[in-house]
Amino acid sequence: MRMDTSLPPGQRPLARFPRFGTNQGPPPAVPSAPVIEITGAVEAPATIAVDDLPSLARRTAFADFHCVAGWSALGLRWEGVPLGEVLRPLAVATHVRFAGLDGHWAVMLLEDALADDVLLADRLDGASLGANHGAPVRLVAPAHYGFVNVKHLCRIELLTAEPAQSHGAASGLADLGLRLLGYRRFTRARVWEEERHAVLPARVIRLIGRVVGP
Repeated sequence: MRMDTSLPPGQRPLARFPRFGTNQGPPPAVPSAPVIEITGAVEAPATIAVDDLPSLARRTAFADFHCVAGWSALGLRWEGVPLGEVLRPLAVATHVRFAGLDGHWAVMLLEDALADDVLLADRLDGASLGANHGAPVRLVAPAHYGFVNVKHLCRIELLTAEPAQSHGAASGLADLGLRLLGYRRFTRARVWEEERHAVLPARVIRLIGRVVGP
């Protein structure tokens, strides 16, 4: 149920939730026993079996999904484990890198990643997460643009400094396109602040999104 009908600046609603991102090929193969590795500046490295997620503390969140290209899928029902339930960062940790089986990765500030609404989601709208939207588990960070919401999540790394780049593309062609657009510097990517790009004006990214978007 969507209680708030407002949208962040520059977003337009879609009546569907399209598969969209830097991997437009087939979804990646999922291991028979998928896991999420947690490494870096943590109290101890850990490996979480995806099959164990249903037994951990769970949360349901109704949230819109906002693509940096300018569209929003409304009123999605996500179910999963709050990220804060599984992260044990050291005091020196400042950022978190999330990586997917498809090769895409993104970075968040640790304080953003530990927000109450950030989930390791394995269910969408009452069903198991499908391959098109990140099976078997994906990151859901509703306050941040879609490229931060890494699909097919397989690794979480705690960092001690701001990285030079905030994300990596899943395909070589997409990576080239993002580099040509100047996506090298870290961007926090908060939707209500319209942090679409570290340098280019938001209106430029919105215009490009209307050309290449769904």
